[in-house]
Amino acid sequence: MLSIRSLILPLLQITLLVHPTLAEHTSNWAVLVSTSRFWFNYRHLANVLSLYRTVKRLGIPDSQIILMLPDDMACNPRNVFPGTVYNNADRALDLYGDNIEVDYRGYEVTVENFIRLMTDRVGEDMPRSKRLLTDDRSNILVYMTGHGGDEFLKFQDAEEISAFDLADAFEQMYEKKRYHEILFMIDTCQANTMYSKFYSPNILATGSSEIDQSSYSHHADNDVGVAVIDRYTYYNLEFLETKVQEPSSKLTMGELFDSYDPGKIHSDPGIRYDLFPGGESAARSRLIMDFFGNVQNVEMEGRGNETAWREDMAAIERMVQQAQKRHNTSDGLSVEEGVSKERVPVAKSESKRRQSAIRISDENGWTKKLVGAATLLGCVGAWAAGSWLQK
Repeated sequence: MLSIRSLILPLLQITLLVHPTLAEHTSNWAVLVSTSRFWFNYRHLANVLSLYRTVKRLGIPDSQIILMLPDDMACNPRNVFPGTVYNNADRALDLYGDNIEVDYRGYEVTVENFIRLMTDRVGEDMPRSKRLLTDDRSNILVYMTGHGGDEFLKFQDAEEISAFDLADAFEQMYEKKRYHEILFMIDTCQANTMYSKFYSPNILATGSSEIDQSSYSHHADNDVGVAVIDRYTYYNLEFLETKVQEPSSKLTMGELFDSYDPGKIHSDPGIRYDLFPGGESAARSRLIMDFFGNVQNVEMEGRGNETAWREDMAAIERMVQQAQKRHNTSDGLSVEEGVSKERVPVAKSESKRRQSAIRISDENGWTKKLVGAATLLGCVGAWAAGSWLQK
């Protein structure tokens, strides 16, 4: 008899073949942290808000973004454009806008709260919006910016987080199965020293400057009166905004890293590959969308994918045919049993009623199986056609 398992298991296998990333990670999260207060650090807040806007554009929802802003530059009395934050002197785009959700604000942005957020060591009364609800199938983008030095990053000029603290926090996350892969990005002076102590697997790290190097601002807005964005963040955003136009982008992390120009950034950006599974080649081949965008369950583009889903349809049709053959074989056995029963001396009327009941039962069973197979093929066809037309 045709079982549900015999149909469902092959379909799941085909689904994983069509889109292997389903077996890797199932959600993307972003933790975006500015660690600087005071008006003259306007650019650090603009750095974070710029990246916040980019990951939202590429599909990560606010429910999966943790935004930490220690100061509200938009409402600072020195801001000649109240309620706004810009990352360019032409002021073409208001980063603050009407659709921004700040999860940690002001004095909530501390080293303790950051580590508690990452390791999920928070109280039961902590709102879901302030928790990093990840698991071992979650990719996490961690971006930090502020003032730092050799193996430390300042938080609001009041405390520091060290490279050791950060490394131990990531290790706790790994032990508690809170991530699948992490992309760590940091824009600060001597930034590359902050990931030098990492020892947990599945982490790809990059920073703006080597030890004894400063991280420089890109340009200032004379009307605002301060620098509005840092160079390393500016050129990352330039690549993401001009090259990564759609959530279906196939550009890789290697292409992003190759775009780094020390001459433009005015420092030597660094990349650490050794903790990533597969090393440098695997890390560079990772899609940018694996960290900066939302998970896409089905992506079908071009004739190559059209051929693929047609092959999948043919495979499903073969499975149904095999199921029909098994059913026909079982029908043959049932008929033989019916013939043997007819040889038993019984009344003709009783024999006719029994044969009629068997025939009606068989017809109903076969009809149900045909309807089920047709429904299955219809659903798969609608899924494939819809995905193909959506390109």
